[in-house]
Amino acid sequence: MTSPTPLAPADADLVIFDCDGVLVDSERLTAVVEARMLTEMGWPMTQEELVRRFMGATSAAMLAEVERHLGPERTREFDERSTAEVQASFESDLRAVPGVRELAEALIAAGTLTCVASSGSHAKMRKTLGLTGLWELFDGRIFSADEVEHGKPAPDLFLYTATRLGVEPHRCVVVEDSAFGVRAARAAGMTAYGFGGGLTPHAELAEAGAIVFDQMRDLMPDTTPDPTREPLRQSPR
Repeated sequence: MTSPTPLAPADADLVIFDCDGVLVDSERLTAVVEARMLTEMGWPMTQEELVRRFMGATSAAMLAEVERHLGPERTREFDERSTAEVQASFESDLRAVPGVRELAEALIAAGTLTCVASSGSHAKMRKTLGLTGLWELFDGRIFSADEVEHGKPAPDLFLYTATRLGVEPHRCVVVEDSAFGVRAARAAGMTAYGFGGGLTPHAELAEAGAIVFDQMRDLMPDTTPDPTREPLRQSPR
């Protein structure tokens, strides 16, 4: 499925933000911890390889792969230790991605519906969005891959999100930072914007089907009100 004409964010009826790496700069902190810990536990892993293998995937998918290399006992140890260390780093160092609050607020002011759809759990998003002061912007419009059968790169989460909010997929824009997420958006028939200011190389985002951009301000809409456009509610339907 493809969108016949790529939508700019302000032209869409719904802009779907990924969370990790798009709203909050959590991927950098997580990659440092997980790559080092996997290497220490016997599976040599660079941050670049970890990003390529796992960024955008669900935690369950990652742990299943880790178990194939390290076995169930070591995988449980990795999960417990890495989760604790990542959470500690979030408490001290997690920040919102520069410019993303201003972008979300501008889209809302322009009458564009916004939401979050992430491979992370609701508990994780409540933590990270709460720490960065972004929770209130999206409260009531936050969706997790835990709610669907298949995570990214399958389109399930994005199609579920569009259905919940009453928007046709071809009228949706997705802002992602991973190749898995971009593929999921494109498979759902949505326009995908790939954030090149994160960990995924530009070429990988473009190859997956994204319109690549470098800074959140690149997506800022013209906030001049359009009198012909009916305002959209920032709430589930």
